[in-house]
Amino acid sequence: MLMTNERHPVQTLGGWAIAVLEEAGAIRECEHHGWMQDRADPHARERAYEIARQDPPLSVSPDAAASAIDDVLDSIGDVCPECPP
Repeated sequence: MLMTNERHPVQTLGGWAIAVLEEAGAIRECEHHGWMQDRADPHARERAYEIARQDPPLSVSPDAAASAIDDVLDSIGDVCPECPP
């Protein structure tokens, strides 16, 4: 289950989805520039979808939570745009 840091509560559904994807290991942050990167790990993605369906945020349906995961994954790439190729 996703454990959120009580000192930094998630404010938006998109922020929640990013936190779930990070916790599941499906995305990571570029250590030099801070851009989110898709790790392209199908098992980690499935864990994120499982969390979304089983433990969505309050007042959010499981389908809407899974859709938020999709939205985040669709918005990021697998490489940092600022890192040299």
